[in-house]
Amino acid sequence: MITWAGVPPPKDPPIGPAGWLRVGLRGGALLLLLAVCFPLLLLLRLVEAPIWGMDRPITPWITQFVCIWACRILGLRRQVIGTPMHARGAFVSNHVSWLDIFVLNANKRLYFVAKSEVRGWGGIGWLARGTGTLFINRRRGEARAQQALFEDRLAAGHRLLFFPEGTSTDGQRVLDFKSTLFAAFQADRLRDILHIQPVTLRYVAPAGEAPQFYGWWGDMGFGPNLLRMLATRAHGRVEVIYHPDIAVADMPDRKALALACETAVRAGLSEAARSAG
Repeated sequence: MITWAGVPPPKDPPIGPAGWLRVGLRGGALLLLLAVCFPLLLLLRLVEAPIWGMDRPITPWITQFVCIWACRILGLRRQVIGTPMHARGAFVSNHVSWLDIFVLNANKRLYFVAKSEVRGWGGIGWLARGTGTLFINRRRGEARAQQALFEDRLAAGHRLLFFPEGTSTDGQRVLDFKSTLFAAFQADRLRDILHIQPVTLRYVAPAGEAPQFYGWWGDMGFGPNLLRMLATRAHGRVEVIYHPDIAVADMPDRKALALACETAVRAGLSEAARSAG
């Protein structure tokens, strides 16, 4: 995992007996949820694919249901501010944790854009493939093919979500947005019909924990971080702030589009932090 290399991540405290009990109960509930819903999703996809092709009118509802209940099982409360857009296009967000995927998909039926390495991440990659994640890589020689695939998904009406920072952080800052993926929105066949909605995620740590509690960065492994989330006695909350959407046609190029989204997300995090303080 390539992550932001800023502030060193804290060491995870040892998990006590009560924490391991919560790991067992919450982990068991999550596994049961996935064991029932994911095979159902794959079965229904066998029906969707020959009838609707790239479109998925049924299975995204199952993904959203799983994400809603995953947050409830963990005890992570979602506070939604603003309204997800109904226009065609994509959402962009700051990236704090693997939890972002559950939080964002619980609010809106989406297809995530992920780096190609995620495809090989064991169970996570398997789930990502089944839910229609769009995988991309950073090899320059494949940039044109990647953009064409991106455009095809947008043209099919998929609402995509990607993290333009290109990495996760401690949740206390917004990194510069990379403009590469924004180029697909500037395609002649798409720019006049697409919108992009910036989204700010602000995690509020449980009482007594550091503000960076939900961040996932540096050399933090997924397994230990998952155990920590499962073992936590009482979780905090996450604020999901939907900003006004931006018409792609109003922006002169991909860099201006990326900067406009970054400015909105950064301002949202700063304003939310000031209000809380």
